[in-house]
This record gives sequence, structure tokens and C-alpha cells, in this order.
Amino acid sequence: MSQHISAARRVLTIETDALKALSESLSDEFSEVVEVLKALKGQIVLTGVGKSGHVARKIAATLASTGSPALYIHPTEASHGDMGMISKEDAVIALSRSGETTELADIIGYCRRFSIALIGMTVKADSALGRAANHLLLLPDAPEACGETSAPTTSTTLQMALGDGLAVALLEAKGFTAKDFKTYHPGGALGASLATVSDLMHRGSALPLIDQDASMDEVLALMSDKGFGCAGITQGDKFVGIITDGDVRRNIALMPDVSPKAVMTSKPRMADPDELAADVLRRMTGGPQKIMQMFVVKDGRTIGLVHLHDFLRAGLM
Repeated sequence: MSQHISAARRVLTIETDALKALSESLSDEFSEVVEVLKALKGQIVLTGVGKSGHVARKIAATLASTGSPALYIHPTEASHGDMGMISKEDAVIALSRSGETTELADIIGYCRRFSIALIGMTVKADSALGRAANHLLLLPDAPEACGETSAPTTSTTLQMALGDGLAVALLEAKGFTAKDFKTYHPGGALGASLATVSDLMHRGSALPLIDQDASMDEVLALMSDKGFGCAGITQGDKFVGIITDGDVRRNIALMPDVSPKAVMTSKPRMADPDELAADVLRRMTGGPQKIMQMFVVKDGRTIGLVHLHDFLRAGLM
């Protein structure tokens, strides 16, 4: 075995063992922190220096993207004016492995002075941070994974994992949904995967809709004009069927005397505007009969149309 692989596996084993210890050590204090943050009227302020600061930034970003307003403040910058960004309605989560990080002293003092909730994430309960905190997220005193150099490895993994656990517990406590998540991630592949049909669909005057009593000449003219390769057949306000280019080709010998009702598919697949677009795409392309278009129907009324090209433009194909 390569010594490089051996070293990597040693690190992973040490950190895995530490994560198991962290999982087993979780107590009611963790639940209390979740409830404090859930009831918070202000924002969650993360702080820390060095590697703990980098982790604090990541936790703040995760919280913010999952429905809990959060930001990172560097302790040194806080001591030079940024303390004013912290209000009495906020809660501060301070990260420090030792709990004795001197740069945190001013923020700790500020929280005491203005009765701001202080949550400490540290290994040592009997430390400056541990003693000052209103709530303590205690980490196992596990060895760093790099031996004698003691560079932050295991400790930052534990901080990161506990931050993730806190964010997920909080989003579940708040009833945060995939639809909410999409609001905070409109761009990129993640945003595309969480887009709803309503985000993609054509609507209003763009829709190729025509009454079932129209002639096939009128249906064909509409299909040519709108350019979706289909027509939605209606009875009053009610959606009753679809005619596609394929239906026209299959009935070409009967044109133009055949009625739309005789040509249309009367029970086509339909989409709901609130469905995830990715789910609708799977319904359109899955199974033996793939379709190019799908009308969006709400309470029996046609309100939109999606075409495979719309999914392609959205980055879902």
C-alpha cells in the first residue's frame, strides 16, 4: 500500500472516530440551542479566527442559504467598529477549539454588556468562552489528525459537522422546504433542479388553445402560428385534450374534414404549476411514450405549457 494512501486513511479513521464521539455526546443543550435560534428575531452572527474563522464563514453561509439569516464577523474587525452590526435581537456563535482565543474577548464582553445570547463551540467547557457562553456546544477533545504538528484538522472537521447538524436541525424545526430552498438558490445547477413548472412555463397569449368545435383548418393554423407543435383543446374554460404534430400525421388522410375531438388525445399527461420541473421532465421523457410538450393545468383550466426546449434552456437536460 502506498504510504500516501496509508496516511490519508489514518487521517480519515481519526476524524471518523471523532465524529462518532461527537454524535454520541450530543445532549439536550444542542436542542436548546436549536430552539433559541428558531425563536430568534434577529440574525445569527458567527465569529472565530484562523481556521475556526473559515469554518464560521461556512456555517454562516449554510444557515443563510437554509432560511436562517446569518453572517460572519471577524473578531478583530468587530473590535474596530463592526460590533455595531450585532443587535440585542441577535445571537452570536463563537468558535474556538481552546476557548481561550484572545481576539474573542471584546465580542464576549459586548455580548455580556448588552445581554446578547452567546453560544460557544469549543472543546473546553472550563475556558473563557465556555464560562461566558449562555449555551455551550461542546466538542470532543479528539487528537488532531496530523500528529505532532497539531494543525487544525480533526477539530475543524468537528466544527464543520456540528455546524451542518445545527443548520439541518434548524431548517427542519422551521419546516423549511425544497421550494423555500430554491428561493435562496436561483442560479446554477442547484437552482435549476429546484425550479418549478411555473418558473419555466409559457402562459397567456402565447398558449396554443382552441375550442373543440373549431375546424381542423383553424387548429392547424394555430399550431403553425404558435410554434409549439401542439394545440390544447378546450371546452369553455376547461382543458379537454391535446393535438400534436404526431396526431396530425397519423390522421392526415382524414384532413381537413375530421373534427378536433376525433383527433385529440382526451386524457393527456398534465403538469401542476407547483411541481418541480425536474419531476415533470422525468414524466415527459420516461416510459415507452416520450412527449415533447405538456400543458399545465390548475383546477381544470389551462394556465401554461412546457416544451422540452424549456427544460434544455433551464439546464435540466
